[in-house]
Amino acid sequence: MKFLPTFKGRVAFIYAFAVFLFIFALILGICVGSVYISPVRAIGALFGASSGTAEGNIIHYVRLPRTLGSLFCGGALALAGAVIQGVLGNRLASPSIIGVNAGAGLFVSAACACGIFGGWRLSLCAFIGALLSVFAVSLGAKKWGASHGTVVLMGVALNALLGAFTDAIITVFPDVSILSSDFRIGGFSGVTYAKLIPASVIIVISALLLFTFSSELDVLSLGDENARGLGLNTGVMRALFLIFSALLAGAAVSVCGTLSFVGLLVPHAVRRIRGGAAKHLLPLCFLLGGGFVSVCDTLSRSIFSPYEIPVGIIMSFLGAPFFFFILIRRRGGHDNA
Repeated sequence: MKFLPTFKGRVAFIYAFAVFLFIFALILGICVGSVYISPVRAIGALFGASSGTAEGNIIHYVRLPRTLGSLFCGGALALAGAVIQGVLGNRLASPSIIGVNAGAGLFVSAACACGIFGGWRLSLCAFIGALLSVFAVSLGAKKWGASHGTVVLMGVALNALLGAFTDAIITVFPDVSILSSDFRIGGFSGVTYAKLIPASVIIVISALLLFTFSSELDVLSLGDENARGLGLNTGVMRALFLIFSALLAGAAVSVCGTLSFVGLLVPHAVRRIRGGAAKHLLPLCFLLGGGFVSVCDTLSRSIFSPYEIPVGIIMSFLGAPFFFFILIRRRGGHDNA
């Protein structure tokens, strides 16, 4: 009986830390940059006290959309990674590794070549590309009975193929190359409200709906036979989860570009500190993923101020060694424990 209060206390502490990191990242992103603005003055600017001033313009048109974008996109990519890992039964899967980000990036590049540079249409194109990619990997794994390691290899091959199509679009439409270069690195320097608002609506709605299906994700993670034995319609639920993950990844990619490894790093960290139960895994991934990416973005534009390092480069430096570490520990992905 002594374990129960301790367990509840530990869960409460983890949630408190996640919420603190999320709020801290929001405040840090608004206050810190090439020009430091104190929290008191930043709050005043947010509520109109400094309207029309230089500080007010910096807060409203630069830092606020950028910080909110990093919070929402980081949370969306981490949440999508956790869902994809559960659906595919592979802890090495993530939106950037199995081709989801690349599919969204291809369709966004094609949309930009057609003159679509923002708004809900760009988010829709990113979603379609992400959805097609995640279904391609899922159907391939199911049809050919691919092992957990083979699923990752299929994703790597799909990444290369989609990247080739994106390069072809850039070759035919050179004007897209500048935008595409920033997009493929990943970052938040170009975030505007026109990009952020439609994507954030999709992210919030998808995340809330996923939270309500957390128990079904746990059952689906047991395997098809066990899930069907427990009365779960595996086909419908798998398709539903993949659609939600594609919505999350596609909306995030339409704002920040192909940001790598967030969907791999954060779910692994959450599972280590809290376990794999989806009712805690999903909300913690969203909070910690958003806070983590936002803090990294603030550091990327502050450490070498006035120069800026795209946050996608920092995420790649952090994520690639972590991915190698997981590969070595899990013997190429065959150990799925």
